[in-house]
Amino acid sequence: MQTWLAVMILGIIEGITEFLPISSTGHLLIAEHWLPRQSDLFNIVIQSGAVIAVLPLFPQRLRQFCFQWRERAVRDYALKIVTAFAITGVGGLILDHFGFELPETIAPVAWALLAGGVGFLAVERYLRGRMFHERVTWTIVVLVGVGQLIAAVFPGASRSGTTVLLTLLCGLSRPAAIEFSFLVGIPTMLAAGGLKVVKTLAHSPAGAAPEPWGMVALGFLVSALVSFVVVKWLLHYIQSHTFNVFGWYRIGLAGALFFMIFMD
Repeated sequence: MQTWLAVMILGIIEGITEFLPISSTGHLLIAEHWLPRQSDLFNIVIQSGAVIAVLPLFPQRLRQFCFQWRERAVRDYALKIVTAFAITGVGGLILDHFGFELPETIAPVAWALLAGGVGFLAVERYLRGRMFHERVTWTIVVLVGVGQLIAAVFPGASRSGTTVLLTLLCGLSRPAAIEFSFLVGIPTMLAAGGLKVVKTLAHSPAGAAPEPWGMVALGFLVSALVSFVVVKWLLHYIQSHTFNVFGWYRIGLAGALFFMIFMD
């Protein structure tokens, strides 16, 4: 397969799955079993593209942070984002200190996808007919920070999926859950990506093949464009729909992966 085609496919996969609650890490691990494997730096950059593209989709919050930051409610919301980010950051540094690495086999991804799929269906059933609120409590802040760590440890769990599930259980409305989860995820993923880029470049052995920056840029652009379209659709979709479709998708994909493992 031509490198540019593989890069575009990976960019599309990353753009679709980064913010949908179906696990981008899991899908990329699966894709790399059939597509030419790209460098860790490539994966980090296309992930950053998907994350950055989401920023314009929350114009009201951005305006508040830029022009209304003196208001108490705006500062409170910003502080909650920073706190959730800090919880994840400290936990991530601890995992990195002990040398934690993501498994690169399909079985853990399948189990995590299955657990998350069942979780979504169970939570949506539990929430049926209940009243929701729009206030991000400090309990939700802690759970979002911890949820991102859970997703970091279990590929296939999905960062957005785990955090949205936990916030829904706390009674937060679906649009508010998506907004807070995504806004916390933006600095989290950019900080993690930046740290990995610095480490990768600093520890590159002398004489190593140079990074194909043209292909990296192509993956970044494809991922960003696809992510923008997908998240814009998702923000509209959740106004009147549940997350059940993502639960069933996760269960179906997990079943396909278990079949592949069995047939291998």
